[in-house]
Amino acid sequence: MTLHDVYLLSPELSLAALGLVVILVDMTFRNKGLLAIVSVVGLAVPIALSLILWSDLGGEPGAQMTGIFGTLAVDKFSLFIKFLVLGVVGLVIMSSVGYVSNIRFFPGEYHGLMLFSASGMMLLAATTDLISIYIALELTSLPLAALAAFQRDSRSTEAGMKFLLLSAMSSAVLLYGMALVYGFTGTTHLDGILERLGQALDPSVPFGSYGLFIGVVMVVAGFGFKISAVPFQMWVPDVYEGAPTPVTAYLSVASKAAGFAVILRVFYVAFGEISLDWSGLFAVLSALSMTVGNLVAIAQRNIKRMLAYSTIAHAGYLLAGVAAIAARVPEGESSIGPSGVLFYLVGYAFTNLAAFFAIIAISNRTGSEMISSFAGMGRRAPLLAIVLAFAMVSLLGIPPTAGFMGKLYVFSAAMKADLAWLVVVGVVNSAVSAYYYLRVVRVMYMTDPEDEERVPVVRVPMVALYLTGLGILALGVFPGPIMNVAEKAAGVLF
Repeated sequence: MTLHDVYLLSPELSLAALGLVVILVDMTFRNKGLLAIVSVVGLAVPIALSLILWSDLGGEPGAQMTGIFGTLAVDKFSLFIKFLVLGVVGLVIMSSVGYVSNIRFFPGEYHGLMLFSASGMMLLAATTDLISIYIALELTSLPLAALAAFQRDSRSTEAGMKFLLLSAMSSAVLLYGMALVYGFTGTTHLDGILERLGQALDPSVPFGSYGLFIGVVMVVAGFGFKISAVPFQMWVPDVYEGAPTPVTAYLSVASKAAGFAVILRVFYVAFGEISLDWSGLFAVLSALSMTVGNLVAIAQRNIKRMLAYSTIAHAGYLLAGVAAIAARVPEGESSIGPSGVLFYLVGYAFTNLAAFFAIIAISNRTGSEMISSFAGMGRRAPLLAIVLAFAMVSLLGIPPTAGFMGKLYVFSAAMKADLAWLVVVGVVNSAVSAYYYLRVVRVMYMTDPEDEERVPVVRVPMVALYLTGLGILALGVFPGPIMNVAEKAAGVLF
């Protein structure tokens, strides 16, 4: 590894080093409040290094710096995901201040595991080789399994074990699919796979080869687990319900962003020659995920399980943008599907984090995660209720919210790709989701509370809550700046 490679890896290395520093601070100082301060302030280093790398790329479209024998690519696409992951982990750590103050064991390890997992997610967005992709996935998944079991009660332990075992199974399927792709193409590098496919495709066979067809399907199955798409979503409800709520918030947003980042890079770069084949496959998964997620969410009474099925549905909306690769656009232009997915990921991050941050504050007071326990929060915790209601409206996709703009972009891309049927499915599912999203709003504002005692709040988590709430509004009213950056980032994929 050369100094140039270290420079390209500097954001990930600095974030992993920050995790070690936080653990050392935990071992050295009695004041555990320092952990969150060191973690959040320390994020300035990987953010600054990422900004330096962004400036080094200049303004040339598709600019890219490669390292580590061509397995690492630093471009605006990978840096976009890195900024998103760093922002999410910073907000989640801020929201965890109240939770960490109440746990007796391993507060330093809690922050460290979160930072280690984030470094894996950042690496995942920049890898351009199947082997390094697999390693980055494991670096991401193993700390998340430990975090899911961090509460050390029966539900949390069950959540951690389910995530670990099913993650291992999905990784095995993914690895076998990668082996089949390697067997057909003779290379694990994404650009090399694209080159070999262009030379050896049989147009009369799906995906150009039956062996490659099986390999790609297994790769889709492995990635489908990471993004919680149907029919690979079986782990989501129990893990989301059993894991500590800050971990659930982190898992629902950051891991989804990393999962879609690697899907976009692998399928748009390596499998671009067979895009018409896998576009249809992702369109079917999109419709299934939207429908199953929204229909099952209607029956949920626990708000974390409801949002678990909600995240399955939103994986479906995002897959509609991924499937839009086959768009018929004027020559010289590219599909807005990938940029729409990137914008959607940012909007979804603000929206889902705002919802979970409000749930953390309310459930800490009520001791319950049932939707009925949110009765009367419009009077007992008016600011929390406003932000939670606004998040529900954004998840539903009503203007002026980030959720509305995100759905507008991905559905527009699907329409241009001649996937009108998928857009119809998405619009119908959005209407169906109104039932369970607005039910939370109705309970908070139209149901009498069990008591009139105000819900106490912790200052730092409230700052994170307000930042996410403002982000939902800003992206809904002024989507242009983020969409412009997303278009520049997605331009690397073509």
